[in-house]
Amino acid sequence: MNRENVKRSFLDFPEIEREQSSMRNKMLRFSLLWLTVICSALNYSSARSAPFAMRISCGARQNVHSPPTNTLWFKDFAYTGGIPANATLPSFITPPLKTLRYFPLSEGPENCYIINRVPKGHYNVRIFFGVVALPNFDHEPLFDISVEGTQIYSLKSGWSNHDDQAFAEALVFLTDGTVSICFHSTGHGDPAILSLEILQVDDKAYYFGREWGERVILRTDTRLSCGNGKPKFDVDYSGDRWGGDRFWNPIQTFGQHADQARSTENSIKQASKAPNFYPEALYQTALVSTDSHPDLAYTMDVDPNKNYSIWLHFAEIDNTITDVGQRVFDILINGDIVFEGVDVVKMSGDRYTALVLNKTVAVNGRTLTITLHPKGGSHAIINAIEVFEVISVEYKTLPEEVRALQILKNSLGLPHRFGWNGDPCVPQQHPWSGADCQFDRASNKWVIDGLGLDNQGLRGFLPNDISKLRHLQSINLSGNSIHGAIPSSLGIITSLEVLDLSYNFFNGSIPESLGQLTALRRLNLNGNSLSGRVPAALGGRLLHRASLNFTDNAGLCGIPGLPTCGPHLSTGAKIGIGFGVLVIILLLIICSLVWWKRRQNILRAQHIAARGAPYAKARTNLSHDIQLARHYNHHANSRTAAENGPSLLS
Repeated sequence: MNRENVKRSFLDFPEIEREQSSMRNKMLRFSLLWLTVICSALNYSSARSAPFAMRISCGARQNVHSPPTNTLWFKDFAYTGGIPANATLPSFITPPLKTLRYFPLSEGPENCYIINRVPKGHYNVRIFFGVVALPNFDHEPLFDISVEGTQIYSLKSGWSNHDDQAFAEALVFLTDGTVSICFHSTGHGDPAILSLEILQVDDKAYYFGREWGERVILRTDTRLSCGNGKPKFDVDYSGDRWGGDRFWNPIQTFGQHADQARSTENSIKQASKAPNFYPEALYQTALVSTDSHPDLAYTMDVDPNKNYSIWLHFAEIDNTITDVGQRVFDILINGDIVFEGVDVVKMSGDRYTALVLNKTVAVNGRTLTITLHPKGGSHAIINAIEVFEVISVEYKTLPEEVRALQILKNSLGLPHRFGWNGDPCVPQQHPWSGADCQFDRASNKWVIDGLGLDNQGLRGFLPNDISKLRHLQSINLSGNSIHGAIPSSLGIITSLEVLDLSYNFFNGSIPESLGQLTALRRLNLNGNSLSGRVPAALGGRLLHRASLNFTDNAGLCGIPGLPTCGPHLSTGAKIGIGFGVLVIILLLIICSLVWWKRRQNILRAQHIAARGAPYAKARTNLSHDIQLARHYNHHANSRTAAENGPSLLS
């Protein structure tokens, strides 16, 4: 290398360094970008990898792991009442658990699991039924189920013979940190529950339109995996846990040899993605129509006059279809076209790619028929079907009134046969016995407007919290053994028209506050142990044609029909008299103490005198001698003065 080239090389060093520095910066930025992407992906993955899951093995005294998936089921402790027992599993798909909890009618017409600390979110709630493994038990009890106060299911006869009827399932929004699941006896055997599952799903799962939201529950009516021959849960498909571990009932034909099963081992694109996370394997089997029966039709029984959300799943897995336009069909529901010209390859973007179509319809009759009608001589195909009943969420009872009723239940010792758990007013098919409900449009809540608990053997007391039932118009607690005072807080319930506390053991006086009940039409306090003057304001209600009954209370006075009361003293006078009596009592106590103290001093002095008697006697004799000497000297001086008197005058 000559000198000039060496010089040029040295001159190029700064530019080379700048290029290298720029390259390092680019690499650093690129690395940081990838690191950010990876961290974001990891954060998203970790955030989505663990949905909340609570599984309870009803009646179990310790946690249980069930095969083959080693699923954890928590023990059943402090959630509800009822009786634990050994279980008989009615279905092949029922979790292999050995215990259940059943609810005899003697424990009340309904019983509820109250589960706390459930994070706010969207959940798949599933309840498996069982059969009590004891003789003389109904092997197929029929009862109703509600979630968060909304009835979602009524068991039908024959449920134990069908896998997809051995459980009830619903998609529910939980917003207040708790979930209540109640079982309502219908008189056809005791409700028996094998297990409960509360599985979190995506917040947008099964979004179907404007009506979707927190005021709607989707109850699973059916899920079919077409062309499959084995029942499977999402976990059997190795599905994403955010799918809610759905159960897919297999169906190999729609009947009458009108279809053929297809399957593939090819991967399916666009399957397990948010918000529903359907398992890929769901799309690897299908039913395809035939030349002799070009239409594919599935019919199922439903409850009439309900709305149903229908989800249809497709993937082109037939290797005879290679391009768009080769398979086109219409989709009809109960004869009405809801999707026209469906081309799975075109709409999904490719073969072996998942496509999901949803439609919500109103059904007036008792059947729902889904028909796929091919166009242009092609055949129809379908991979899976989901049908949900759309249920409007019931408005609940005002929480403060529910708490007040629970306090009343405990203070009155309400018998178990009343139940009184869950929500008092909903579901509307199963309100609490003895509590009358009314819907308050101002708050969009149910309120309690009547209590009818007469002649029920109640033995407790009436709590002040009854005033929190501020919408009450009628209270009837007659014919019981309720004791204690009548709460003055009753005067707060200004809407009260009827108050019947007759034939109990109430004592004390009638509260003045009852005079504030200006709407009161009937007041029955007869047959108690009340005393004192009847409030004047209550007596005034007689002028408004109110019906008042105070008989059989020996100590009451002050209105026509009752004894005349003695001189009436004002409250101030009563306080003054009481204060004067207290002062007199204090003075008597003080005088007694002074007398007692003086008496003690006298006794002490006498005691001291008795102990010093010789000294006292000597002092007495000396005093006597001195007094005699003084007396003698006085007389001697007197005589001397008398004798010397005349001489002195002279």
